[in-house]
Amino acid sequence: MTVRVLLADDQPLVRSGLRVLINETPDLAVVAEAGTGADAVRLTADVRPDVVVMDIRMPGMDGIEATRQITGAGGPARVLMLTTFDEDAHVYGALRAGASGFLVKDMALDDILAAIRVVAAGDALIAPSVTRRLIADFAAGPVTARTPRPDPPITDREREVLTLIGRGLSNGEIAQELFISPATAKSHVARLLTKLAARDRVQLVITAYELGLVTPPG
Repeated sequence: MTVRVLLADDQPLVRSGLRVLINETPDLAVVAEAGTGADAVRLTADVRPDVVVMDIRMPGMDGIEATRQITGAGGPARVLMLTTFDEDAHVYGALRAGASGFLVKDMALDDILAAIRVVAAGDALIAPSVTRRLIADFAAGPVTARTPRPDPPITDREREVLTLIGRGLSNGEIAQELFISPATAKSHVARLLTKLAARDRVQLVITAYELGLVTPPG
């Protein structure tokens, strides 16, 4: 099955380079391109891609607002933020807007392609340069703005899995940590997504912090 990709970037050369890279990959295909955030929102509704590769800084509507509108529409498209910027504010804005991944443009091309596949499969991915401290800070937020979250209806094993997700472990690493098979770990993650009404793994990380299962590094 081919993953259908929409490219949203105000720089034609960037779009051209990514288009060539993606279209040379058998399981990926660019189905549309947008030079503005508004065009990205419109084209996402029209062509219904699997993944939108979205730049943050674009004229008019920026990538974060475009992402908010795309994810808020409830369609199947997932958004992968691709930018030259990895400052805290951009990470927070992208995650709050519903992005499923956050990458920077200086990553290896193979890593960008892999990230598109990960996001298309329903998982989430944060670039190595965007540290877990940022996610922890995002999850914690201003103390005055937070209210205690009630314990969710999950089993003890699911709570263990959620804790490991909050620590940033992959499904394979969770399997090794808990001495279970990768398939079982994947099933636990899938049940957590359903029970916690989480869109993706990023939201599970946030939930782990909100529940106090993982504490932000000091």
